[in-house]
Amino acid sequence: VGDTVEQDETLLEISTDKVDSEVPSPEAGRIVEILVEENDTVDVGTPIAVIETDVDADVSAAPAGGPPAQDAGPVEVAAEPLAETQPVGEEPTPEPEAKPAAPTPEPAGGDGASSGATGGGGARTEVVMPKMGESVMEGTVLEWKKAVGDTVEQDETLLEISTDKVDSEVPSPEAGTLLEILVEEGETVDVGTPIAVIGSADAAPASAPAAPASGDGAAEPEPYEKSYSGQSDTTADAAPAAQEARGAEAAAAATASDEPAGPIPRRDESGNFYSPLVRSIAEAEGLALSELQRIEGSGAEGRVTKDDVMAYLETRGQQPAQPAEAPAPEPKSYAAESPAPAAQAEPAADRKPAERQPAARPAPPQPRTRAEAASASADAAGDRVEVIEMDRMRQLIAEHMRRSKDTSAHVTSFTEVDVTGLVRHREAHKAEFMKREGVKLTYTPYFIEAAIEPLRDHPLLNSSVEGTRVLVKKDYHIGIAVALGTKGLLVPVVRNAGQQNLTGLAHTVADLADRARSKKLTPDELQGGTFTITNVGSLGSLMGTPIINQPQSAILSPGAIVKRPVVVEGPDGGDVIAIRHMVYVSLSYDHRIIDGAMAASFLAAYRQQLEAYTVDTPLA
Repeated sequence: VGDTVEQDETLLEISTDKVDSEVPSPEAGRIVEILVEENDTVDVGTPIAVIETDVDADVSAAPAGGPPAQDAGPVEVAAEPLAETQPVGEEPTPEPEAKPAAPTPEPAGGDGASSGATGGGGARTEVVMPKMGESVMEGTVLEWKKAVGDTVEQDETLLEISTDKVDSEVPSPEAGTLLEILVEEGETVDVGTPIAVIGSADAAPASAPAAPASGDGAAEPEPYEKSYSGQSDTTADAAPAAQEARGAEAAAAATASDEPAGPIPRRDESGNFYSPLVRSIAEAEGLALSELQRIEGSGAEGRVTKDDVMAYLETRGQQPAQPAEAPAPEPKSYAAESPAPAAQAEPAADRKPAERQPAARPAPPQPRTRAEAASASADAAGDRVEVIEMDRMRQLIAEHMRRSKDTSAHVTSFTEVDVTGLVRHREAHKAEFMKREGVKLTYTPYFIEAAIEPLRDHPLLNSSVEGTRVLVKKDYHIGIAVALGTKGLLVPVVRNAGQQNLTGLAHTVADLADRARSKKLTPDELQGGTFTITNVGSLGSLMGTPIINQPQSAILSPGAIVKRPVVVEGPDGGDVIAIRHMVYVSLSYDHRIIDGAMAASFLAAYRQQLEAYTVDTPLA
């Protein structure tokens, strides 16, 4: 602060998860303010410094970190992206005097997250959860490929992560030694969260913060009154006496519970996610994990939100005590409530028989939490049943398929195609094509190319439904289903398939399939499809009835190509029996906007396109 700089003179050096780069000054002038300290990580576009273009202005009196003079005409310097899709960091650093924001999720075991500092005699580099696409906000660590103490080369695979779109391998940004692992396998953290530290072998681990009172090794969350102050009338406007009463009630509830209130994990054993704000409220109010698990969440995928917790707290003291949490009842508690306190004081022998009331019915069993229900189900399975928990990809596939069935009115139509000419064309050219292009000539490019003209003639099959509107897409982005062994499948998208010839489609399909199986796809390559083709025949299935890939309106499925005797027309016009290559093709479509006649017309046009290939068709 106070230094003069020339335009385009190097002002600072920044580091992303892929490259270090120098940032030039956008104007000539004097540095009035530095808004982001060294080793802080901020989003692209966040102001990081202020330059006074009037170099004669007096900046000596300006307090450090204070606002610049109003008449000086300052120029803000912002963090700029190095590439259009380059992720830079996590939550922006609050500006001076800004109100506290909701606490940023801390990495699990976050007792040694450095900030890219130098410590213990060696350089340290933070590895952060990368941003894999515009809509991806968090990721789950699936597997660490390296252990603490292992040496790692630059760009060598360090770990494998999973997002809600794709699994991917994360390369090391630097060569060195893996000093710390900040996020354990199975943990989910936000994009930009530090997950590991790499440095030289003599670099000591960063000094750990003071252990929290809870003793769970995680950073103590900011008091929740700050986290959502002003967001809830119940909390922000409560009088001190009311807050004390609520605190006493929470303490009493925690004392009565069999499970002591304590640190709330980011995810429980059933996979339920709890945000930092929800966790801080729960811990401050003395809510146990079992209580959180009983709250019906109103957030995305049933997540418990702040409003859900606040609503629960408002009625918490009014709820009857559950049998599992109540103290051992005394003998007189088995009788039903008496109409008045005086009746309770009467000796039982002096009461008339009519005044005696029936014994209270046993209380209903306490509802089990999701974790308890899952555990009980596993125990009931017995030794002869293997219980397999769904991995993240299978859970996402299950949710996507169920939602598709709930959304679209599925109907499937079939046709049979004689692809003898197509098979002969491929057999005649595949060796030459491999030598010339370096990729295999498979059937999938043929199936994509043949679909383009029928889609042009039947635009509703290249559309999506949004409420009562039908969005007809003018581009043909064809999704292709790629099986990942027995683990699941991905559907990468061939962009602008209508503008590519057979050779171009073959290259695109080979590249997408290879990167899908090696976990190199980005989430953006799995989005934006307008029509999908799933080649179930490549796996040996004769035919299939696929589920529509939402929000699309149709999906095409060629089956296995097999030789069969069929009746064909001979050279003299008579019927003859011949051995031909035949394939069944199915089309699943959304009956809300596509009728059977349109589906049959599309399949007829598609059959004509496939049967038009001959051994003499030019290989473009």
